[in-house]
Amino acid sequence: MKFKNFIVAAAAAVATIAAPAVLAHAKLEGSSPQANSVVSPAPAQVRLQFNEPLELPFSKVRLVDEKGAIVEPSKIAVDPADAKALIASTPGLHSGAYRVQWTTVTRDGHKVKGEFSFRVK
Repeated sequence: MKFKNFIVAAAAAVATIAAPAVLAHAKLEGSSPQANSVVSPAPAQVRLQFNEPLELPFSKVRLVDEKGAIVEPSKIAVDPADAKALIASTPGLHSGAYRVQWTTVTRDGHKVKGEFSFRVK
């Protein structure tokens, strides 16, 4: 009976240790252009790199210029070579500051959102 109790206790310990990994949400690991960077020329696309695969139908990206005007990407797609990367094709951006606002849902069903800024020289 003691062996059975040991097995149950060990299984519970493993489940407790593994639980945070299961409950983790997707995180933005990097972007191009990078947050707070100054770029020249204007980028033709914004690339968002996450730590988990994404669901394209629930993903949105928009840029807001320094006057508050919304610049919608002409196309948003998951990189065919990397299901963790979201690519937004940008129309011709003029010089100035931009905020990139993004929302996505990972394959585990968690919605995440965020924003960062960059400047076009």
